[in-house]
Amino acid sequence: MKAFLLLSLLLPCALLPVHAQIQPQALEQVITRVKPAIVGIGSHQKTRTPPVLFIGTGFVTGDGLSVLTCAHVIDKLLAANPGETIGILTGQGEVAQFRAATVQALDPEHDLALLRLAGTPLPVLRLGDASEVREGQAMAFTGFPLGTLLGLHPVTHRATVSALTPVVLPSANALRLDPKRLAQLQKAPYTVFQLDATAYPGSSGSPLFDPQTGLVYGIVNMVYVKGLKEAAVTAPSGIAYAIPGRHMQDLLQRQR
Repeated sequence: MKAFLLLSLLLPCALLPVHAQIQPQALEQVITRVKPAIVGIGSHQKTRTPPVLFIGTGFVTGDGLSVLTCAHVIDKLLAANPGETIGILTGQGEVAQFRAATVQALDPEHDLALLRLAGTPLPVLRLGDASEVREGQAMAFTGFPLGTLLGLHPVTHRATVSALTPVVLPSANALRLDPKRLAQLQKAPYTVFQLDATAYPGSSGSPLFDPQTGLVYGIVNMVYVKGLKEAAVTAPSGIAYAIPGRHMQDLLQRQR
C-alpha cells in the first residue's frame, strides 16, 4: 500500500527587496552561512533520561528570535507530557544547548509553526520570493535526517524541483477516502514543491534554499513512502515535498 508520511522523528521578516541582491556563491560557502541558523526542535524534562528529546528541524529567520518549523512537529510536542518545555537545540554534537521557546502561531492547513525565543538573537536565513521557483530549479535543504542518531550535526542534501503540484492528490480507491482526506478535498488545494531528493524522518522543518544564495524558498515537510512507513528509512523513494515560502511569509506577517 502506498502512503504519504509526515517527516517527524520519535521549521517578522519580509521578502528580500529586489534591490538587495545577494552575490552567487559556491554551495560549500552557502552551507557555511546556512548552518548557524539551523536548529533542532525538541522538548526538555528534568526527570527524563536524557532530559532533552529531539523531534525535528527548524530554522531561524526575521530578527533572530523567530523559528519556523512544521506544525506536525509541534503537534507531537504539545501532545506530550505537560511538564515538558518546548524549545530548540543549538550548537553541534556534544556541545548542543537547549533553549526554551514559546509557540507563537500554528498553521495546520499548511503544516507550519512559528516559535518565539527570548534573549540573544541567532543567525538568520532570509526568505526569497517563492513565486519565482520553476520546475527543474536546483535547490538544497539542511536539517537533521534521522535526528540524533547521526548526532546533532546539520546535513545538507541537494534537490531538484521536479514538479509544482497540488497538495491534495486524488485517491485511487473510494474506500481510501478517510475523514482526513475528505476534509482536505473540501478545501481549495494549494501548490507545493515536489522534490527529486531523499529526505528522512527528522528532516521536517528543514529550509529549502537556493544553493547559490541561501535564500529560503520552502520548508520540507513530507516524503512519499512506498509500502510501510519504515520504508522511509530502509527504501527511500527519493520523492519529497516542501511547503512554498509564501505561506511562511503569511504566517510571519500575521504576527506583526
